[in-house]
Amino acid sequence: MKRFDIAVIPGDGIGREVVPAGCKILDTVAEAHGGFRLRYQSYPWSCAWYLKHGKMMPDDGLRRIGDSDAIFLGAVGFPGVADHISLWGLLIPIRRSFQQYACVRPVKLLPGVRSPLAGRGPQDIDFIVVRENNEGEYSSMGGRIYSDTPHEVVTQLNLFTRRGTERIIRYAFGLARRKRKRKVTSATKSNGIIFSMPFWDEVFWQVAKEYPGIAAEQMHIDALSARFVTHPQNFGVVVGSNLFGDILTDLGAAIAGSIGIGASANLNPEKKFPSMFEPVHGSAPDIVGEGIANPLGQIWSGAMMLEHLGIPAAHDLVVKAMSSVLASGVKTPDLGGRASTRQVTAAVAKEIRRLAH
Repeated sequence: MKRFDIAVIPGDGIGREVVPAGCKILDTVAEAHGGFRLRYQSYPWSCAWYLKHGKMMPDDGLRRIGDSDAIFLGAVGFPGVADHISLWGLLIPIRRSFQQYACVRPVKLLPGVRSPLAGRGPQDIDFIVVRENNEGEYSSMGGRIYSDTPHEVVTQLNLFTRRGTERIIRYAFGLARRKRKRKVTSATKSNGIIFSMPFWDEVFWQVAKEYPGIAAEQMHIDALSARFVTHPQNFGVVVGSNLFGDILTDLGAAIAGSIGIGASANLNPEKKFPSMFEPVHGSAPDIVGEGIANPLGQIWSGAMMLEHLGIPAAHDLVVKAMSSVLASGVKTPDLGGRASTRQVTAAVAKEIRRLAH
C-alpha cells in the first residue's frame, strides 16, 4: 500500500473550516478506492501566527515541510495583516523554494451549477488556465525613494527568464495533448508592454513549433478577458504570466459559477519538491464561523493532489461525486443553496462510497 505524507496548512478564516472537510473526503476516497493512505502533519502558520510571532512561519518552516509528498493549504490572509505580508511571508516562499512554477486551475462548469453567463452549460465552460508561478510581474525587484513627499518615486521591475518562460509554455502544450480541445491560447499585451511581452510572444511561437498537432493562438489580455465571457467554449488551455494568469483564473472561477468551487495546483512538475494544492477563494472573514463556507474548492484541490500523486482514478471519483451532489441540489449559499459546509461534505463522502461500490 502506498503511503503519502501531507503537510496541512489550514491558514486563516474559512481555511480552518474547509481544510478538515477536504481531509475527510481524502480519507473517504482512500478507503473507498483502496491502495493508498494519507498521513497528515498540520502546521498553524497563518496571520494569527504572524501577529504572535512577527513572521508568517518559523525560520525553518520550509525545511519542516520539504520532505512531504504534497502540501494541502486552505486560505491565507485576514484583516489586520497586510496582504503583501501574508503573501510574501508564506505562499511565495513555498512556491519559489519548491520550484512550483506551474499553477494549474481548471475552469469547469459542473452539473447543477448556474453560470452567470446566460445560456451556458457544462459543455461550454471546460478549460484549464496555466499560470507562470515563480517570476514575471511578481518580483521583489524595485524600490521607493523620497517617501511621503511630493517627489516620491516607486519602481517595480518584472523578471522574465527564457528558462522560466519556455518551461511554463512547454508545460501548457504538454497539458493540451491530453485535453479534448487540443489548443493553447497565450495571454499577452505586447502592443503596450514593450519588452517582456514581445519576448513572451517570441518564446510562445518558438515552443509552438515543437507541437505541430496542437492549435496555437495569442490574444491580448483585455480582449482575452472579454472572450472568457463571450466565447468560453473556444478555449482548451490558456497560458499566461504570473499577473495575467492570476487575473484570468479568478475570472474563470466566476464564470464557472462561484469562486468557492475553484481549485488550483501549484506544481513542481518534475516532482523534485512537494507541490501545493489550495482553493482559489480567500479566507472570507465575513462568513467565518457561520458554517456555510463552500468546501468544494478545497475538496477539488485535494482531488488534484491525488492525481499529481499518481492516483488519477481517485481524482475522477471525487470529481464525479462532487458533480452528482451538485446536480442533486445540495449546495452552499454561494451557489443558491441552503446546505452547510458539513452537509455538503457529508453528501460528497456518501456519494464517493456509493460510486465505489
